[in-house]
Amino acid sequence: MTTQQITAPVHDERPARVGWRGWAALMVLMLPVLLVSVDNTVLSFALPAIALDLEPTGIQQLWIIDAYPLVLAALLVTMGTLGDRFGRRRMLLIGATGFAVVSAVTSFAPSAAWLIAGRAGMAVFGAMLMPSTLSLIRSIFTDRDQRRLAIAVWAAMFSAGAALGPIVGGFLLEHFAWGSVFLMAVPVLIPLLILAPLLVPESRDPKPGRVDPISILLSVGLMLPTVYAIKEMAVVGLGGAVVPLLVVGAVFGVLFVRRQLRADEPMLDMGLFRRGAFTGALLVNLLSVLALVGFLFFVAQHLQLIIGLSPMEAGLALVPSLAAMILSGLLVVPVASRFSPRIVIPVALAFSAAGYIGIALTTGPDTLLPTILASVSLGIGVGAAETVSNELILSAAPADKAGAASAVSETAYEVGTVLGTSIIGGLLTAVYRTTIDLPASLTPSLADAARETLAGAVAVAEQVGGTVGEAVRTAAAVAFDHGVSIAAAIGAVLVVAAAVVAATTLGRSRGDMR
Repeated sequence: MTTQQITAPVHDERPARVGWRGWAALMVLMLPVLLVSVDNTVLSFALPAIALDLEPTGIQQLWIIDAYPLVLAALLVTMGTLGDRFGRRRMLLIGATGFAVVSAVTSFAPSAAWLIAGRAGMAVFGAMLMPSTLSLIRSIFTDRDQRRLAIAVWAAMFSAGAALGPIVGGFLLEHFAWGSVFLMAVPVLIPLLILAPLLVPESRDPKPGRVDPISILLSVGLMLPTVYAIKEMAVVGLGGAVVPLLVVGAVFGVLFVRRQLRADEPMLDMGLFRRGAFTGALLVNLLSVLALVGFLFFVAQHLQLIIGLSPMEAGLALVPSLAAMILSGLLVVPVASRFSPRIVIPVALAFSAAGYIGIALTTGPDTLLPTILASVSLGIGVGAAETVSNELILSAAPADKAGAASAVSETAYEVGTVLGTSIIGGLLTAVYRTTIDLPASLTPSLADAARETLAGAVAVAEQVGGTVGEAVRTAAAVAFDHGVSIAAAIGAVLVVAAAVVAATTLGRSRGDMR
């Protein structure tokens, strides 16, 4: 009896390899992943056209960008947990339908306020999509090796969408109105609504317990002010409402954790965070995404405003790094099946650290090739590390809690995104503003505009022209690249920290998920 109890789980798990139907289901699940990742990068290309058409105020323009990630981060855990309770495929279909409808309506927004509301509505349904795709992958691919490959495909599609965003955005905006970037959700999601009921099996927690409205409100109270405070930190530092918002978020966080620990059927099982593989992989994701987003923040400006590429050319210059990210994510799958994650992830992140160091050491207008090579090295590391860490997060959590685990993983990604812009972007901006040495002949108003941002300095240089304009452009480039060197060094430190976390918290062998 004892022998049977020990060997039965191994016997049950190994034969559970999916056939063509499982891989077809994966292809269906990639549709919302592709859409959401494209949407993450395409909006920035539409902003100039939106600004000309709707004439938003400066605050409204910020909210057009911020409404989506704020609402998304606040609702991810809630939607992931509801998916565990009511069915992950059901949440996926509801999210896809709502996202397509709201996107279509938003494309015809008559004012900035309507557009902001539309972006918030898209986030409500978007929060149902990403946790559902990862948790369904967890339930479909019970074999570890197949699941690694499926997650590598998931990560590759996410990277491909990020690469396609600038290209798709550039094409649409050259031929159609800005609303086309939202309308593209409809043709992508219609096949999902048709094929998902046919190919994707439903899965849920067999003992879901009751819905806890108080925990839902507490989780929103934790995430919304916290994420907003982090975003504001990039603009005002610790001034304004940043500290009060952080305090409010912390209070709600304490109340949320206490309620989960005392509940017989918690909304989020806090025991997940006591699993070394789960928490360690989450921290790896958070730190590596933080560093990656910080890199994207400054490299886009460097390529366009220092080297002189157009937005489309800058997007194409980053395609090799995204291709490297995709390939490394796929190629790491057989490696991860043979070696411990505490070896694979630090080795992968060494490539990322080398990329950041390369950026820190090569600045100036004639650095296109070094920048591309450094970004490729960065992409290799992030693609491999993210594939392994995401698989660890899903494998460390019980299959019945896959939705909640996926949602926590997505929340870490969103928080890392916000922190990357706030910390690395804020540091770069501060260095730029304090080190720029402008010509004394500039008027105070022009000097203030040039000191505010690199784009502002380029605009002032074009307005002034002549030797003074060239001096402004040179001073701005020197100050910005000085900030880039420091920001890239910080990125390297963050990646090394992620590697240390992986080496000290993850399992000793490829099968050790404790």
